[in-house]
Amino acid sequence: MKTHDREILIYYNPESDSHRMTVAHARSLVPHLKTYAFGQTPSNGTSWQQILHAIGLEPKALLNKAHPYYQQHIRGRDFDEECWVKIFQYNPDLIKAPIAMRGRRVILCLTPTDIYRLTSPAHTPAG
Repeated sequence: MKTHDREILIYYNPESDSHRMTVAHARSLVPHLKTYAFGQTPSNGTSWQQILHAIGLEPKALLNKAHPYYQQHIRGRDFDEECWVKIFQYNPDLIKAPIAMRGRRVILCLTPTDIYRLTSPAHTPAG
């Protein structure tokens, strides 16, 4: 999955103040912003596979370990790539923080200001 360098795409929980603040910071960075609530995240397994490869983190690192579903069904277990894709595809509410994409870069925004990690020297003014 790839977005244009002048666009940020964010998957987030619109009920979370911190997640909404991440979206607000993103609006200040780019002229084009696409947002999707976790319930509207890609249902396509290929999209999740691309996100998981691009983010550079273990899938468990993206999940809210305090969530009851995590505790009952995921904690202490190992899954193959196909199973991880299905977990994200069918349980996006387990994701602990917004996932943001710009160009080919994908990050997990643990704090609202993490969105600034999507800026690079090519996107910031010289000075």
